[in-house]
Amino acid sequence: MAKPALVIFDCDGVLVDSEPISIAVLLEMIAKSGTTLSEDDAYDRFLGRSMTTISKILHEEYGFAASEADLDEMRANLFARFELDLKPIPGIAETLRALDVPRCVASSSQPDRIRLSLKLTGLLDLLDPHIFSATMVKRGKPAPDLFLLAAKTMKTSPKDCVVIEDSPAGIEAAKSAGMRVCAFTGGTHSRGGRLEAALASLKPDRIFNDMLQLPRLLRDLSITSP
Repeated sequence: MAKPALVIFDCDGVLVDSEPISIAVLLEMIAKSGTTLSEDDAYDRFLGRSMTTISKILHEEYGFAASEADLDEMRANLFARFELDLKPIPGIAETLRALDVPRCVASSSQPDRIRLSLKLTGLLDLLDPHIFSATMVKRGKPAPDLFLLAAKTMKTSPKDCVVIEDSPAGIEAAKSAGMRVCAFTGGTHSRGGRLEAALASLKPDRIFNDMLQLPRLLRDLSITSP
């Protein structure tokens, strides 16, 4: 079998270890409104989803309508925390340099957040300019739109793409797009096994927790997958 023609990386939790920071800042915003939401519930409901989708869920299911001022304040707090605390996923820079296939980023985050995250962690030059945001499509994950846009722009058939994801919404989106998908469980938010069990239930092609394993995993996947 030929090797994958394109590797599509999610950003948060796959390239950068941002999910604990993002969830903490989101919960701080929610708490100001008097709404109670646990960390586990926040991960279950919001991991891998765009801010547009998160805002809709908060409004429809929790009765919290985030104002533009709320969102602006949250974004400012998030970026400030990123400046202080954001780290790359261990081994990702070495892995990106070792891959001998085209790659791109397809993230639910807004473009400025994606670029800031990659710049702060020293990864931007390894991925620029092939960066796609959910703001570029009508429907975010778990719809397949973002991954299909990335494949079309990169002139690659979906069946020849492999997606690297850390969220149930992302796994569902990749499968809906007709792409193979590997679930990454090496971010700090994956500890405890709760997320890994949720990802495993969606039957990704592979589950792995060490980014340095990815080049070998992709070689094995190209040999053994139909």
